[in-house]
Amino acid sequence: MDNKSSNNFISYVGFEEHEMQPLSSSRRNSLNENTIKLLPGEVLIAEAQSVLMFSPVGDLKQGTSGVLAVTNFKLSFITSDDATTEDINHQQNHLYGHMDSCLSNIDEIYLIMGDKKRKLVPGSTVPSKIKGIFIVCKNFRTWYFSFKFSPLGHGKNLLTTLLHHAFPRRHQLLFAYDYKETYYSSIDKKVKLFRNMMDWQSELDRTSQNNEQIKKNWRLSSVNSKFQMSSSLPQYIIVPASVTDSQLTGAAAHFQDGRPPIWAWSNNRGAALVKMSELMPTIAERTQENIMLENIRKSHPSKLAMAVFDLNKEINVKSIAVGFSKFIALCSPENIRQFWIQDNNFYSSLESSKWLKVVSHCLQKAVEASEHLNSGISVILQESSGRDMCCVISSLVQLMLDPYFRTITGFQTLLQKEWIAAGHPFCDRLGHIIKSNTEKSPILLLYLDCVRQLCLQFPSQFEFTETYLTSLWDAAHVSIFDTFIFNCERDRSVAEMDPNNPLILRSIWDWREQFSDQDILLFYNPLFDPNDTEKKILIPQYSIPCLELWTQCYFRWIPPLEIHNGGKNHIELFVRLIQDSISQLKLNISGNSSSPVNKITTFLVQMNIDSFYPFGNKKSGNTVSTPIMNSSILMTESYLDAQSLLTAPD
Repeated sequence: MDNKSSNNFISYVGFEEHEMQPLSSSRRNSLNENTIKLLPGEVLIAEAQSVLMFSPVGDLKQGTSGVLAVTNFKLSFITSDDATTEDINHQQNHLYGHMDSCLSNIDEIYLIMGDKKRKLVPGSTVPSKIKGIFIVCKNFRTWYFSFKFSPLGHGKNLLTTLLHHAFPRRHQLLFAYDYKETYYSSIDKKVKLFRNMMDWQSELDRTSQNNEQIKKNWRLSSVNSKFQMSSSLPQYIIVPASVTDSQLTGAAAHFQDGRPPIWAWSNNRGAALVKMSELMPTIAERTQENIMLENIRKSHPSKLAMAVFDLNKEINVKSIAVGFSKFIALCSPENIRQFWIQDNNFYSSLESSKWLKVVSHCLQKAVEASEHLNSGISVILQESSGRDMCCVISSLVQLMLDPYFRTITGFQTLLQKEWIAAGHPFCDRLGHIIKSNTEKSPILLLYLDCVRQLCLQFPSQFEFTETYLTSLWDAAHVSIFDTFIFNCERDRSVAEMDPNNPLILRSIWDWREQFSDQDILLFYNPLFDPNDTEKKILIPQYSIPCLELWTQCYFRWIPPLEIHNGGKNHIELFVRLIQDSISQLKLNISGNSSSPVNKITTFLVQMNIDSFYPFGNKKSGNTVSTPIMNSSILMTESYLDAQSLLTAPD
C-alpha cells in the first residue's frame, strides 16, 4: 500500500469513458430462459444490454461488458466470457452465481450523476437517461454499472424494476412464495426446531441430567398454545414449577410483548439463565414482576437470589444501527480514492463507528453472566421487549458454558432456540420488508462477530469455521428459507397455513440446498476434536485490543486488501493435509485400506488460495488442487451418503 501515487482517482465521469470488452454476438440479443439460469418459479422481469460493470476499488482501466437482468429473485450480470465450468476458487452456491445478488441482499441504490450520487428509495423519480448506478449490499458487496452504451430506455426500465422488487412492502412478495422447487428436507434430525413440546422437554432433560431438582423446579407449559398469551413467544415455554398457567397469563399482560420471565438454560448446579422483557410503560407498580422474580428464586435448589442484567443501559437497537452505518462505509468504499483516504484514517474511523466497542460490550456482559452462573447464581437478562440483546447475550453465555453448542448441530439448535423460536424480529432487523415503523439493525451480525472472536481465541473448541459463519450471514439474505425472514414463530405458522398461498418452510440448516459437499467441508474446523470429553468453560478476553476485525466477512469484496497466496486459511488447509496423512496411515495400519467400504471420501481443494478464500475476487487462473479427505463429515450421520469427487487411493 506504499505506492499510493499510482492509484489515480477516476471520477464518475471517467467511469463513463472506460473501454468495454466486446460483447459476443450470442449475448447481444435479448435474454431469455436459455441464457440466464432461472430457478423453478423465477421469472425474468427486466434487462439492460451492453452494460459496463467494474470494480469500485479494483482495476479501473477497463470494465466488463454484459447484460444486466432483474428477476423476482436476483440481480444478475451475464458477461461474454462466462465460464462454462465451475471456478473452484469461489464458493459455488446452487441458488445464485458469483455475479448475482439476491434482491433481499440489496441495501442501498444510488444514481450516479456526474461526479455526484443520489440515494434512491422506492417511489423515487427515475430520469429517462441513466448514466450509472452504485449498489451496496447487506453483505458489504458493492456494484458499479454504467448504462452509457446501453440502448435508450434500458437503464431506466431496469432501475425502476429493481427499485420496485428489491424493497417489497409485504411478505408475499418475497421469492420464498414463488419458489416452486420440491423440498425434501435433509437437515440433521438432531437439529431441534423447538416447534413442539418434545424438543423443549428434551432440552430441559439434557441440561438437568445430573440434577433431578432442576426437573422438579421447572416445568414445560403450553399456556401460549396458538400464541394466545404472546404473539412473539413460542407456543411452548419453560417456567418455574411454582407458577400456574393462569398466573402466567395474568403476569404476561404487564410485560412488553406479553413476555414474562422464561427459562433459557440451566447448569448442573441448578443456576438458571432466564430472559424477560420490561414492564409496560403504562404500568407503574411492579407487583407482578416481583412475584415472577420470587418464583424464579424459589426454583433454585438453594433458593439463592438472582443477578439481574439490564441490557438496555449502555447499548440498544438504535445506537447499534447508528454506529454500524459508519462501519459500513469502511467496508464498502465507493471508489479507489475513498479507499485510500479511509486507509489513512482507518483506525480513527473504526473507533468512531464504535463497532468493536459494541462487540467488546457484548462479550463482557456474557462473561459476567457466565461467571455468575458458574458460581451457582441464576441470571436474569432483561431488556425492553427481550428480543434483541437478550438473544445475543443468552446465546453467547450458552456457547461459553455448554460445549454441545460449539458443534455445528448444537450451534444451529442454539440459534433455533434463542433466536428463531424466541422471536427475534429478523424481518425488521434485516430489512426484508420496507415499513415505516420498523428498526433495521445488524443484531445477528453482531452476534456472529462475537462468536468469531470466540473461535479465534479458542481455535480447537468449535466444530465450525469462520467460513461457516460468513456463509451463514450471506444465507440470512436469501429470501428462500423461512428461518430468517419472519419476526416470530406465529408469523411463520400463519404463512405456512395460508389457505390462498401456503408457504413451504425450508430450513436454512439444510445446507445441501445451497452448497456441494466440497463447500460444506470448509464449514468443519480441522482442529476440533469431537472425542474431547473435557467440558471446558470458555472465558474470552473482551477488551478491544484483544479483538480482531472479521476481515473475511467485512473486506472480502475489496481486492486491494486481499493477500495473494496468503492469510490464516493456509494454516487451516495444512492442518487438513496433516490430518489426511494421519487418516491414511491409520487405514494402512488397519490393513483394510483396500476395501471399498473403508475408503474415505475426498475432495479437490485449492492449494493456490488467497486470504479471503473461498470468497475471492479473482478467477482461479493457473491453480493447483489437492485432495482433502472428508473424514470429519463422514463421521456424522447426516453426511454418510456424501458423493466423492475423487476416490482415495487403495
